[in-house]
Amino acid sequence: MKTLYIVRHAKSSWKYDSVADIDRPLKERGINDAHLLSKYLAKEIKRPDVFISSSANRALHTAVIFCENFSYPLSNLQIKRQLYSFSDGYLVKTVKALDDSFDSAIIFSHDHGINSFVNKFGSKPIAHVSTCGVIGIQFKDKHWKNIKKGITTLVEFPKNHR
Repeated sequence: MKTLYIVRHAKSSWKYDSVADIDRPLKERGINDAHLLSKYLAKEIKRPDVFISSSANRALHTAVIFCENFSYPLSNLQIKRQLYSFSDGYLVKTVKALDDSFDSAIIFSHDHGINSFVNKFGSKPIAHVSTCGVIGIQFKDKHWKNIKKGITTLVEFPKNHR
């Protein structure tokens, strides 16, 4: 059995016009939400075996906060530029390429790709994954490359914990 947690990056700032999209930082609210949700989840779920993040600043900063609250070594955080994508294609490829020695994974990515992914692979329709939203999907497969349709086991949004 494989368990996947997908995290949409926390709320980012549009304050700086000259900053490229990939470099946009988190807003204070985003930082607070990432701490709030990751502290809650660290008590509720077993720490995932591997943490993987988009290289975008906002996703990476969210991942670093989750690593801190899950006591996951930053040196083991995997960063994938391909996850800075607005389709689910690279997300699917990343998940299906996971090493089978990992029974669970947590991936930090972006809006459109996440919404498509959780609705394609999960069992519960989700209209919109909000910033810092976390969706858990469990698969009965032994190999990541074989995942098809799983069971949505977790749907958490920061607004439910404020």
